[in-house]
Amino acid sequence: MEIGSFIELQFPKGKEYYAGEKDIARLNSGRAAILHAFRCTGAKTLWLPVYQCDCVREFLQKNGCALRFYRIDERFDPVDLTPSPEDAVLLVNYYGVMSHSRMASLAAKYPHPIIDNSQAFFAQPVEGAYNVCSARKFVGAPDGAYVLGPGAERFCETYEQSFSSDTSVYLLERIEYGCEGKAYEARRQNEERIDREGLRRMSKLTRTILDGANYETIRARRRANFDAAHRLFGGVNRLDPLRYYAEDCVPMVYPLLAEDDGLLDRFLAHKHFQGHWWSYLLEEVPADSFEYYISRYVIPVTIDQRYGEKELEYIRSIV
Repeated sequence: MEIGSFIELQFPKGKEYYAGEKDIARLNSGRAAILHAFRCTGAKTLWLPVYQCDCVREFLQKNGCALRFYRIDERFDPVDLTPSPEDAVLLVNYYGVMSHSRMASLAAKYPHPIIDNSQAFFAQPVEGAYNVCSARKFVGAPDGAYVLGPGAERFCETYEQSFSSDTSVYLLERIEYGCEGKAYEARRQNEERIDREGLRRMSKLTRTILDGANYETIRARRRANFDAAHRLFGGVNRLDPLRYYAEDCVPMVYPLLAEDDGLLDRFLAHKHFQGHWWSYLLEEVPADSFEYYISRYVIPVTIDQRYGEKELEYIRSIV
C-alpha cells in the first residue's frame, strides 16, 4: 500500500455504468472486445458488415479470425447474410440510433449474434447475445470497452493488463492546446499504442475515469442535442435517423446525409472536426451500393455532452 508523496489526479468513485453486471469483460478497445466476444461464442467464422471500420477488419484478420462479409440495404437490413449454425454474426447499432427492440429482432434471426454497440454505449444489452460497447466514444478516456453476455468474463484472466497513462497526455493537451497540432499528434500515438497492444484487460486509468463519469448528464445532453440537431437538419437530411429511434437510444452522433461533396471541407475550414466514416470503402464497393452512398455523403455531426444548441446552430450556418 502506497501512502503519501504527491497527489495524483482524483475522480469521483462508484459511478461506473456497468458496475452491477455479472457477465462482463473489461477490455482495452472496441476491436479487442469484438474479438473477445467472438472467442466466447465458440464459432468458427465471423460475419462482418461491409460498412464497418477497416481497423476492426484488420485487427480480426491479424488475430487469425476467419471472416465473411455481408451488405446492408437502405433500411440498414442485412443483405446476403447466410450464416451456418457454426458462424457468428456481428450486427452494428449504426450511429447509436437503433432501438433495443430493433437490435433484438435482428439478433433473433441469426446464430451466435454479437451486437456492436460501439456507437451506442447506453444501449440495453440484448439477451442471448454478446454486446460490445466502447467507452471512449462517450467519455473522455484514452481507451476502454466492455463485453456483456453469457460468461463474458471467460478468458480475461489470460489477457495482459493494459497501461494507458504513457499515451494519454493528449486528453490534457486538448484542454490547453486544442485538438489540432500537438494534441492531435499525441492522440495518434495513443492509437498506435492500442494497435500494438492487441487484446488486453482495461487499464486502471481508464477504469478510474469510467468510475467517476457523470452518466446521467452524458445521456440527457446527447439525447437533447440529437433532438435539436434533427430540428435543424431534418429538412435537408436524406437519411431518416428516426426510422428505428426510440426512448432508449442515446446516439453517438447525428448522421447527416447531404449530397454535397464540398460540405466536409467547409466543416473543417470552420473547425468542426468530423469526417466521413470509412471512406476506404469508396475504393472497394460498387458505386451504386448503399455502402458507397453513405460512405461518400454521411457526415456524423457532433452532439456530445460538451455542446448544446449554440454549437449546433453554428454547424447549421455552415450547412
